[in-house]
Amino acid sequence: MTRRIAMWSGPRNLSTAMMRSFGARGDCACVDEPFYAHYLVQTGLPHPMREQVIASQQADWRNVLPVLTTGGAAPLQYQKHMVQHMLPDMDLGWTDKVTNVFLIREPERVVASFAQKRGLPDPAELGFDRQWQMFRQMSASGPGPVVIDSADIRRDPERALRALCAVIGIEFTPAMLAWTPGPHPEDGVWGAVWYDAVNASTGFGGPEGPLPELTGELAALADALRPSYRAIAAYRLRIA
Repeated sequence: MTRRIAMWSGPRNLSTAMMRSFGARGDCACVDEPFYAHYLVQTGLPHPMREQVIASQQADWRNVLPVLTTGGAAPLQYQKHMVQHMLPDMDLGWTDKVTNVFLIREPERVVASFAQKRGLPDPAELGFDRQWQMFRQMSASGPGPVVIDSADIRRDPERALRALCAVIGIEFTPAMLAWTPGPHPEDGVWGAVWYDAVNASTGFGGPEGPLPELTGELAALADALRPSYRAIAAYRLRIA
């Protein structure tokens, strides 16, 4: 039976590098942002490649669930999810069938990276508040999702990935530390816009430097997002 790992994050948060890492194992099939088309249809947001994204996927979230919960030939399945794609009216009951991991990153870094790509974002598009809401909802009836901070992964990828694999009950393999550059078959069509940095990489980057210094509206946005980040960060995996 396929073991399914759902990795939940906001944008600009090491999520594609983590997909590369799991895909490099050799025993893991990857699914890239399967609810993106539904999100665009329901919100009407004018994202880059909007029509191509909608055409490339099931546009009703219910029709996506069989891929995420049944079948599959690989021993592992890695699901890369954006928390903001899970709109409030979407039932989270199916997440009981997968191992949920929340990937977090400091708001200053996310805001700076997103703004460089698309300008001043709507707070909801960055997913901080939605991630905290989902964490509380998934934790209401039992142990909550595993939380890992992208800074810990960047600081020491092997140590962090060993710790993550141990806590979710899979074997770590050194193959997770490197991958081939360029686009990968599992990438969504939006990779042409968003994946330039990871496509140029062959592994995790080194430790991140000081937090970016934000001003004006960007600084105010990071301040507004910080309470949700700190709330969920209190549950993050402690990397020994």
